Amino acid sequence: MNEEKVKRNHVTIFDVAKEAGVSYSTVSRVVNNFQYVKPETRERVQAAMDKLGYVANLKARSLAGGRSQVLGLLLYDFESSYQVEIVRGIDAEISALGYDLMMYTTHHRRQKESTLVAKLTQGLVDGLLIVLPSNLEAYLEDLDSRHFPYVLIDHAGTGISSNTVKAKNWVGSFEATAYLAGLGHRRIGFVQGVMTVDSAKERLAGYQAALARHGLAVDTALIRPGDFDWQSGYEAAKSFLSLAQPPTAVIASSDVCAFGVMEGLLAQGLRVPEDVSVIGFDDIPEAITIRPSLTTVRQDLRQMGRIATRVLVDCVDDPTRPTEKIELPMVLIPRESTALPVESVFYRNR
Repeated sequence: MNEEKVKRNHVTIFDVAKEAGVSYSTVSRVVNNFQYVKPETRERVQAAMDKLGYVANLKARSLAGGRSQVLGLLLYDFESSYQVEIVRGIDAEISALGYDLMMYTTHHRRQKESTLVAKLTQGLVDGLLIVLPSNLEAYLEDLDSRHFPYVLIDHAGTGISSNTVKAKNWVGSFEATAYLAGLGHRRIGFVQGVMTVDSAKERLAGYQAALARHGLAVDTALIRPGDFDWQSGYEAAKSFLSLAQPPTAVIASSDVCAFGVMEGLLAQGLRVPEDVSVIGFDDIPEAITIRPSLTTVRQDLRQMGRIATRVLVDCVDDPTRPTEKIELPMVLIPRESTALPVESVFYRNR
């Protein structure tokens, strides 16, 4: 096999997106014949796929072995770096294994999630990857009864039949809280994620366990609802500062939420970390570029995507193989957004 042919066989949607000057989600919409794509954009993507050999490879592989040689991927949106990093891992592994990727977004709509699962599993794809599923009860029993291969990403599943790949969220949250307590913080706020999601529940539980381990009471006033997003972090920061005794440190359930907390504190005239320390989760690329750089609990999102893809392909190859429940380590990455608690002018004047 010559060098040019090898290169063409390893074309990914990211290569096509770069060639066409569009996002990878736009390429996915064109590949899947999604209707809401401008004609000129569709033509540009099609030209890039033709030039790089992406479409030709997909058609040729779909004729072999009675399989589509395509894996399905369900995401709740395309907006966060959290999703992008997982997709990059999936895409790299899929390319290496000779598959292609069909992506759809649920836009946080539970009914749409179950509808898309039904659509994708009727011969369109050989297996399914689902990131942070929110409506498993609507379709999981059906997938299991049909022995359709699937892997849940960043979710513990609902029973022994589900293949899952997730991080050790409880441990990561425990260590983040213990780190702040070790610095001397005694009032540590916490912004929740979506509490129907396992990772959010585990992070809250790890926080509460660490407080107990360090002899600190769990104060419900220091726990605020959140949605893993920027706005919920911003609103939580304002809410914390309305307390008679605000926290000197805040843990947010995602980096994006932590960015919102930092902006909310800044809007109230406080400094990070001089007045309030902040910790996030995920270690997305922006965590190191924001100022101050964000202390965060790192989970290897690309590795999560790669491992989930390998597990799924193994299941496609051998539907009788035992299920796997894989937990990846989380690592606390101290940066500039955390420091020893200092009584600021803001607190002295309250």
